[in-house]
Formats: sequence, C-alpha cells, structure tokens
Amino acid sequence: MAAPLRRRSRILRFRSLPLRSRLAILTAAAVAVAVAAVAVSAWFIVQGQLMQQLDQSLVSADTLKPANVGCDSGTSTNPNRGPQFNVGNTVVQLVLSNGQSCLLQGDKTLPISSADKQVALAAGTPSQRGGPGRLDSNVVAPRTVKASDGTEYRALTRGTSLTAQTNGQTYTTAVMIARPLSEVTDPLNTLALILLAVSGIGVVGATAAGLWIARAGLRPVDRLTDTVEHIARTEDLSVRIPVDGEDEIARLSTSFNSMTSRLAASRELQQQLIADAGHELRTPLTSLRTNIELLERSEAMGRALPPEDRRALLASVKAQMTELASLIGDLQELSRPDTTPGGGLLQTVAFHEVAENALHRARLRAQDIKIVSRLAPWYVRAEPAALERAIVNLLDNAVKFSPPLTSVEVMLHGGELTVRDYGPGIAPEDLPHVFERFWRATASRSLPGSGLGLSIVARTVQQAGGTVGLYAAHGGGTIAVMRLPGTPVPPAMVPGVSGEIGEVIEH
Repeated sequence: MAAPLRRRSRILRFRSLPLRSRLAILTAAAVAVAVAAVAVSAWFIVQGQLMQQLDQSLVSADTLKPANVGCDSGTSTNPNRGPQFNVGNTVVQLVLSNGQSCLLQGDKTLPISSADKQVALAAGTPSQRGGPGRLDSNVVAPRTVKASDGTEYRALTRGTSLTAQTNGQTYTTAVMIARPLSEVTDPLNTLALILLAVSGIGVVGATAAGLWIARAGLRPVDRLTDTVEHIARTEDLSVRIPVDGEDEIARLSTSFNSMTSRLAASRELQQQLIADAGHELRTPLTSLRTNIELLERSEAMGRALPPEDRRALLASVKAQMTELASLIGDLQELSRPDTTPGGGLLQTVAFHEVAENALHRARLRAQDIKIVSRLAPWYVRAEPAALERAIVNLLDNAVKFSPPLTSVEVMLHGGELTVRDYGPGIAPEDLPHVFERFWRATASRSLPGSGLGLSIVARTVQQAGGTVGLYAAHGGGTIAVMRLPGTPVPPAMVPGVSGEIGEVIEH
C-alpha cells in the first residue's frame, strides 16, 4: 500500500513542476536510456567478439610438435625437452590418461576435469583426432578455469598422438592449452570506463540541450500566455501574437489571433447594435410619450379632446406600439447566435410551403394591394421560422412601397424566389446599403419601419447557404431575388440518400 502511495506522490510532484522543467527531465531521461542501451549493447558485443577471438586462438593454436616434447613428471616417447610453442602468454600442460599432468609451458598448473581425462584416454585413435582449428569429439570446448594462483584462464583440451610412461606404465595424453582471461576482461574494463564517461557526458549534454530546447520551444507559448493574461487583465482584444513559421505553435497563435479578432468584431457589433437600437427606440418612445402626455393633460384639465383628434391620437399610439413591438422583435432576431449552413438548427423544409404561409400573413396586412403568386415545389435546408420571417419581410417591404390598387408578383421556380413590386423603386446609390442594419433610404424614413427587416433577410439566407439581392425592375419598381440551394423533390423520395438536402444534390 505504501509503495503505490509513494509512486503517486512522485508523479504528483513531477506534474507540479513547470513545463520546461518537465521537458528537460524527460529529454535527459530519454537520452540517458538511449545512451545506456547503446553502451550496454556495445559492451556485450565487444565481449562476445573478444571471447570468440580468444577461443579461436586456442582452437587454431599449433602448440605441440611430437618430436620435441618431454615431460618432467614422467618418461615420454622422446625424453628430450624443448617444445616449440608459438602462442605467447600461454600455459600448456600435458594431461595423462591416469589423471596426472605435466606442465610444458608457464608456471601455473591448471585443474584437470573428468572431461580432460576422457579426452586423454580416447587420444591416439586416428579417426577421432581433429586438425588445427577444428573441434570434434576428441576436444573439450574452451572453458574458463582458475589456475593454481587463482588467476582465471580460458582453457581448451585436445587429444594428442603422444604417449607417456610413468612407473613403467604407458599412458595416452592430451594437451591442455590456456590463455589468461585478462586478455578479454582488461579491454572490457577499459571500455566500460570509457562508455561510462561518454554516457555521463551525453546525459549532461542532453540535460543542457533539453533546457535549451524547452526554453526555445516554449517561447511562443510564453508569448501566448502573456497575451492571454494581458487580455484577461485589461480586456484589450486588439493584442496580437507574432506568428513565425507554420508549425503547431504558429497554428495555435494564428487560431488565437483569429479568435480575438472575432471576439473584437463581435464586441463592436454588439456595441453598434446597442447604439443603433437605442437611437431607433428613441424616436417611437418619444412620440409615444408625447401622445400619452397629451391624453393625460386633457384628462387632468377636464378638457376632452375632440372625438376626431382623440381617435387620431389613439391610432397614432397604436401604430407606435406596433412599430415598437416590431423593432423589439427584429432586435431579438438579430441577437440570436448565427447558424452556419449544415448547423444543428437547420432542417429540411418545403420552401414553397413556407412561402405560402408568408403570403397568407402578408395578404392580411395588404389592404388594397393584390399579391399574385405562383410557387413550384422546392425543398431546402433552413430554419423554418426564420425563413418564413425573411419572406414576410420581403413581402412587407414590397407592399409598403407599392401604390394603392397595384399588385405584387411572387414566383418560386428552381429554388429562386422573386418578389416584384411596382413602386417608386430604389435609388441606385442606395442599393449597396439596403441590407445594412438600421439603414433606411431618405424616401422611406417617413414610413413605418426599423431598418432591420432586410438585414434579417440577408442573415437568414446566408445561413441557409443562399444569396439575396434587390434590383431595379424593368418598367419601374423593385424586384427582390432570393436563391436557395435544394431539390424539387423531397429527399426521402431519392433512392440511396438518408434525407439530407446536401446528399440529394450530390446524388
């Protein structure tokens, strides 16, 4: 139980460190592990190679010439000493089949195993002898042994064709060849020290490099942090982060700059909307207040207004209340969050049915204006209520500027809705501004309206992925054109699609 708690405590302490410290530690740890793995691998590879070379030197050594061998511990076939060994720092001893040994070269005796005795017993059989450089059944493979003084040797035993006589007995022999293991261990120890030093230098260098990389890599993050803290402290959205390169940090900086730009633009639009709304609300509220004060004064003074004046005053109050309610509704519509094409608030709707509902509402308000319509089926992806309100705004705009006893023509074909009136038209210099918020032409400022209707139309059409425009009609008047992408048949009737307008168009 204590071990997991300690491990968790260490993890929490590590996570509490600054990011650059954690990066430096992780970099140093990764390099240390890599250097250690390389050093250990190199050490074992070199050890294997050196040991292989030492064993091969024992296997291939031509250590014994039978005509020139003698032995102090017994009588050989040739009593003359003077063996010719050409193997350098080597211990050579003769192993008799009775288990005795005879030191031929060197000053250290080597232990004899049962395997060495078996080779000596089997020696002399021609079919079992192997030539130099070979290992066969007449050879004991190289092994590590300790000499009489405790020194470690690498030894190999090979059968010979010699015989030795001791106490009148003749014995077959084997030769035991050994070389100091220090020929391998000394270079390995030196190599270990070198690798340890190189690893230490590598880890120190990796730590320094990790700190430098962390500082250099996190410098843009520091700038981003400073900028965010500055914005949180001062609410100044005009600050921008310098963007260098095209890496992830640059993309993050670009996204942050874009976010602050949009926030600043949104704030400006909100402030502009509030200012414009206050300006537009001031006029109907002032007029309403004036009319109410006139009614109150007449009641307070006991002087009733003439019936006609009273009816006109009440009609004016009613119109101002209607205008005020319409303005509040337009402001609420504009304050809703934008919905991009394909967003969650959009759905597949019948454009012609929505237009028919809007026509019914517009006909109720058009007293002496005739609205003629011809609507072909068309299905679009939009927000139904907002789309109906946009069409109503276009129709109300056409009705408002149409002379009495004229007509308004509405057509829907191939996703294009046109609303044509025969009014005075729009001046060419005013056409670029008709979809701006609270903008009203000079000729229309005496008429009811808030200047928000067409801006709501433009916003709704843009969210549905379409276009809208007002143009001077041939023969006088104005024609409004709304185009929305869609299909003339319901999506459910198109084979192989799930019911989305986009899939129908692609299909």
